[in-house]
Amino acid sequence: MEERRQYERFMFPIPVRIETMELRRKKVLDLNTRDLSASGTFIPALTSFSEGTRFILDFTIPNNSFKNHKGIKSLKCFKGNMVRSTAYGMAIHFNL
Repeated sequence: MEERRQYERFMFPIPVRIETMELRRKKVLDLNTRDLSASGTFIPALTSFSEGTRFILDFTIPNNSFKNHKGIKSLKCFKGNMVRSTAYGMAIHFNL
């Protein structure tokens, strides 16, 4: 099967703090990614949110391995929308 993804995907857990941007249902969760690319991430989680829920994401990287990666400018204050939810977690697309 041909890979159609625009950006390289990193398949290892990275600590991430996600915060909803909705005032009436504001939540902060400390989780780990399953995979991460310059355009989005999949985060395993038991908590579900509505499609389109907006988040602020702060990643904690133990070393500087992503600093020079094309498309990644900062590892703090990423903004994104949930585009898919499964029984295993949620996919968040970054607002680039």
